[in-house]
Amino acid sequence: MNCKILNKKITPFMNFGKMPLANGFLEKKDFKNEFFFNMEVGFSEDISLFQLNDHPKPTQMFNKKYPFFTGSSNYMRKHFIDYAKYIKENFIQNGSKLIEIGSNDGTLLENFKNDEVEFVGFEPSESAAELAERKNINTIKKFFCYENLKLIEKFKKNTNVICAANAICHVPNLSDLIKSVEELLASDGVFIFEEPYLGSMFKKISYDQIYDEHIFMFSATSIKKIFNLYDMDLIDVFEQPTHGGSMRYIISRKGKREISKNVKTLIEKEKKDNLDNISSCLKFKSNCEASKEKLKESLKKFKKQNKRIAGYAATSKSTTILNYCKIGCETIDYICDTTKEKIGKFSPGTHIPIVSMTNFHDNAPDIAYLFAWNHKNEIFSKEKNFLEKGGKWFSHVAL
Repeated sequence: MNCKILNKKITPFMNFGKMPLANGFLEKKDFKNEFFFNMEVGFSEDISLFQLNDHPKPTQMFNKKYPFFTGSSNYMRKHFIDYAKYIKENFIQNGSKLIEIGSNDGTLLENFKNDEVEFVGFEPSESAAELAERKNINTIKKFFCYENLKLIEKFKKNTNVICAANAICHVPNLSDLIKSVEELLASDGVFIFEEPYLGSMFKKISYDQIYDEHIFMFSATSIKKIFNLYDMDLIDVFEQPTHGGSMRYIISRKGKREISKNVKTLIEKEKKDNLDNISSCLKFKSNCEASKEKLKESLKKFKKQNKRIAGYAATSKSTTILNYCKIGCETIDYICDTTKEKIGKFSPGTHIPIVSMTNFHDNAPDIAYLFAWNHKNEIFSKEKNFLEKGGKWFSHVAL
């Protein structure tokens, strides 16, 4: 296994086994030809980077039928209003240029429509990009990479802000991405991105954060080391509640902006927590294995009590849980979801039926496995009747 940045050999420390596409919800006719890959993770101590060994091609993961839409969550819409406000108040003014990497359905960019800002989004998933275009969001239906910068010549060396949210960890060729950012940023421009945070995943033992699309799990230490290789500085960090625990990173050209004390404080904490070396990974592996056994025992106990169990929200994260822990239709009757592109299909790998929320409301289970635990507040508020009728929420992480 080689580090994807340094191309130096690293030792894998955990294997999750055979794994399908996290968002590869499928019909019965496709069971026979379903795609799987071996999901193994390793850690580069040179740059403190947690990464997948192998992964599907980006075109396999982010295809025409990609069924994830940011705007389907009220919580994420509100978060992106706040994210846009932060960018406006700190980094742009009338006439500024802004690019979003992985703009999905345009939920973030639509917050700039009424400003005198020239913006464009890169989104390779046609299903999401088409939704953005219906909202008149300028969207390029391609991957953000150096080759495609020819499509935005006027943005070169002239872009004030490049931003992203839960997208940079999806990019296998980070060197190409950083080279592209360098080519686009104005001398005092900034690259701002939010990603699931390694420290939060380790603390919560939320190993469902690891799946095909999450090629990397970052820490401030790894981000600082990676961008220093390209003469760029990590100048600030802000913890975010999204995705079960994320971090907002702000990058600038080396020496162009003052580095906040937040960076030093967080990196010192990460060193104390051993996020800069493989010992924290080995502890995480042990915790994952214990969590897996505890989960299987709990589900087995529910079934012995003749409890009906259903999954709530057919998330990409649920794919890791179900396949790693080998949980199928013999345990979970169905998974309910609001995304019409998933309803009527089956979960990747384990082939549990995906049904509409009507099933959950009309014939509620005894136990609801909350796969979307990172949206628990929004869901608990919406589904108060479930508890009032004697239902119980359950997850592998603390709710």
